[in-house]
Amino acid sequence: MFEAVDSPWRVPFDGTFDLRDVSTAPPEAIPKKILKRGLKRAVRTLAELQRVLYAHDRYSLLLIFQAMDAAGKDGTIRAVLSGVNPAGCEVYSFKRPSAEELDHDFLWRTTLRLPQRGRIGVFNRSYYEEVLVVRVHPEYLQRQKLPEGSTGDTLWEERFRSIREHEAHLARNGTVILKFWLNVSREEQRRRFLARLDEPKKHWKFSPDDVREREYWDQYMTAYREALAETSRPWAPWYAIPADDKRYMRLAVAEIIVETLQSLDIAYPAVAIEKKAQFAQMRALLEGEGG
Repeated sequence: MFEAVDSPWRVPFDGTFDLRDVSTAPPEAIPKKILKRGLKRAVRTLAELQRVLYAHDRYSLLLIFQAMDAAGKDGTIRAVLSGVNPAGCEVYSFKRPSAEELDHDFLWRTTLRLPQRGRIGVFNRSYYEEVLVVRVHPEYLQRQKLPEGSTGDTLWEERFRSIREHEAHLARNGTVILKFWLNVSREEQRRRFLARLDEPKKHWKFSPDDVREREYWDQYMTAYREALAETSRPWAPWYAIPADDKRYMRLAVAEIIVETLQSLDIAYPAVAIEKKAQFAQMRALLEGEGG
């Protein structure tokens, strides 16, 4: 298993996570040009590391993004992975479960989308919805056709245990898991919703349901606190990234991904001596075709 990158935004592994210990704003004001330059450098490095990851073909990287609406998941994924070869990266956005998905356990649909070795997989929302939005709206459990008596007080702890065991299994088999909670404040979310209403090009992103969900803000924060505390582990760490400043958020995410890949024992595969011995012959044949 890999070693989780240290960061002021890393959620503790001992279950002591407290929302009062994290901020939605950067610790200090950093000029935009510095943040922009830092992200550009990180994106370039990530693109190089992705090529090595692909060639090494022993690990896969799974990036999980969870957040309240308007926190910036889509923009962060787009900005951070802008330099990565599309052939080595797949992004999945998980919406309301389909009838087929509801006929399986809650980990089934995301398991189908796990990245292959050598590739980066991105989950825009994930199985964590089952201990977040479903916990805030337990009426959704009625559609899941669970066995009688399985929706009692122990349900959430059982789901946390299933998630921990699932992620530990993936990590043992070479999947490096990084989980990012983009921690936006209620006031900043309000401003972003208003900005969407003010700009016609962003109207498609606005849903009245998003505003109605604000009524459950405190319940969501409680669900996030417990979910992160129960499932942040060395093999699958959570990072609670301040999301009120989008430039800072994107750079923080990019740097954690880069540092994680740099910590892995990956390299371009060595070419066998026997194969190298053929290189001179192949060069001579190619050069002989010239002119």
